Amino acid sequence: MRVELSAFAVLLLACAATAQPTPGAAACTSLKAFKVPGVALEITKLDWRAAGSTPPPAGPGGAGPASALKLPAYCRVDGAIDRRTGGDGKPYAIGFAITLPDNWNGRFLQQGGGGLNGNVAFPLGAAAAGATPALLRGFAVVTTDTGHAGTGFDSSFMREQQSALDFAYQAVGRVASLAKLIVAQYYGRPAAHSYFAGCSTGGREGMLMTERYPTYFDGVVVGAPAMRTNFSGIGDEWVAVALNQIAPKDANGRPVTRQALSDSDKKTVIDGILNQCDAADGAKDGLVFNTKCRFDPKLLVCKGPKVDGCLSAEQAAALEKGFGGPKDSKGRQVYPGFPFDTGIAATQGIPGHLNGGLNPVGPPFTATGMDVDARAEAALNPNAMLTMTSGWTDLNTFSNRGGKLLFYHGVSDPWFSANDTIDYYERMTAANGGASQVKNWSRLYLVPGMGHCGGGAATLDTFDLLGAVVDWVEKGSAPDNVIATGRAFPGRSRPMCAYPQHAHYKGSGDVETGNNFECRE
Repeated sequence: MRVELSAFAVLLLACAATAQPTPGAAACTSLKAFKVPGVALEITKLDWRAAGSTPPPAGPGGAGPASALKLPAYCRVDGAIDRRTGGDGKPYAIGFAITLPDNWNGRFLQQGGGGLNGNVAFPLGAAAAGATPALLRGFAVVTTDTGHAGTGFDSSFMREQQSALDFAYQAVGRVASLAKLIVAQYYGRPAAHSYFAGCSTGGREGMLMTERYPTYFDGVVVGAPAMRTNFSGIGDEWVAVALNQIAPKDANGRPVTRQALSDSDKKTVIDGILNQCDAADGAKDGLVFNTKCRFDPKLLVCKGPKVDGCLSAEQAAALEKGFGGPKDSKGRQVYPGFPFDTGIAATQGIPGHLNGGLNPVGPPFTATGMDVDARAEAALNPNAMLTMTSGWTDLNTFSNRGGKLLFYHGVSDPWFSANDTIDYYERMTAANGGASQVKNWSRLYLVPGMGHCGGGAATLDTFDLLGAVVDWVEKGSAPDNVIATGRAFPGRSRPMCAYPQHAHYKGSGDVETGNNFECRE
């Protein structure tokens, strides 16, 4: 039987406050005896690390490219909740890990997951934290596998009822409650403020925290949320099908999708986007900050026979159709289209849509037709809907208690359309009193050129939204803009403006310096 952790929080936090242990190796070891009455909790490993260690390398449980960082001294606690044998005969448990730094700053961060989770990532807190992850700032950080072990996009765990519920929403809430108790036990006092940050699946989990657990966190950062993957998959395939329809066929009649657009054609499209829209933000700098500018592929159609440097009428029509997004037989938009942005031909990370047929979670899309009505109906199956966070927009409990919510999304994201996040943000704004009210507690930032959660050949994808939400919660400083930099443009900075505004060059001064830009609609 599951017991909710919140029932014990007041008692345990009061007990913790009577003692002020000194963080370190001895205090770390003492957590082996930590228990919560009525909760099947196992502390499986305790590891205190001296200052100067580095995160594990990229991969399951690793920290990715930040592994060269030098960490402060910390205690890592690994554990599991509710170890059991599922209805499918497989073993399950909600695995978690929490890092407790010696130089604790009094704050707690829950780190969102990725993909279908299935592993306990290193608790670092790097999402939207600029160059300094949360652990290095002194946050206690927790991560979870959300109740199952797995790799890649094996979704078989969703057929086990409790495992599906844990992944969908229950595990993140239970781990949040438990981690706060461990923090209080270790430091002798509860965290003064609690935060959540994540991208993709982690972004969906951040939305969950504002929707289903509105009293758990003071500040939440949501990146490129996987809020309805059952529908985003339709949008991804729709673009591929449009290109497949004009692609040359192989000897077996199958489309050679990669040849729908040649390398020269892709360059023509990107150059066209820049020629039509780059200057709309006041500076021709390879970044399109004014996302209201509408690129028209028909303007690139050859005046005569097809040659390099222009598109055929069929290519232009396929782009317009594919990026416009799927509609059903009644003309209703099933999923928003994808923006035309400079990263749509990217080959880094998840390749951009102009590369044709590339499926982020499976084999390439090769179909030349698509029954949108049938796909939309299938997307509404109960398991798929269980993980959706796009419908609930009434966040008045979260906002009324002072919660702050920041969204961000790469405009070139090929997996989840930035337009879908814009749609949610606008519906959420309407449901919570309009822009004049929502500006008191939420912001959305669009990042031109950025792919899924980061990366891109021409983008400024380094920005500190974690620091921004902390300052908003604790100092009342509303982040109307946040400075962004990136490896693609050394020495360049820009203000990342809150939607619907964008960074616009003032008309004088060094174009590489963000101070010479202002936020405009």
